[in-house]
Amino acid sequence: MEIIGATDIVDLPELGWYKVPVRVDSGATTSSIHCSKVQLIEENGESILCFYLDAKRGAPQQSFLVKEFKETVIRNSSGKEEKRYVIKTSIKLFGRKIRTEFTLANRRKMSYPILLGRKLLKNRFVIDVSKKDLSADQNKSNTSHETIRRKSKHDFDAPPLS
Repeated sequence: MEIIGATDIVDLPELGWYKVPVRVDSGATTSSIHCSKVQLIEENGESILCFYLDAKRGAPQQSFLVKEFKETVIRNSSGKEEKRYVIKTSIKLFGRKIRTEFTLANRRKMSYPILLGRKLLKNRFVIDVSKKDLSADQNKSNTSHETIRRKSKHDFDAPPLS
């Protein structure tokens, strides 16, 4: 197992988002990613999840469409239950690409747009809270095939994620 610090810098190659600051949280079960304007749309009789990432933190300024997703109920940091959508995508950390689940959440008030939870950390990493950004030097940015389709930023007007 590799040592990971309290924070790090990662790439999300399928989403085209690189050098993203993340917070490691062993108290969170699932990893979480900040997004907005989350909505379900119908396309050819199929439900598709559409959302935007945090462009202020370097994410592409476009919407993303995902056909494979699920809904779950989680207990947020305030202890309140809330419904969230869950997607799978790859994260590049310590030079390894790891496919994992992320809940889509409004993290606008949080310092980090991504939270890494126990499902990702388990059997891979040991946390040393006195360290930070240990994988940043090893995490080279390169693209991979896309499993999430991108649309231009003006394709729909959805209400903000609540």
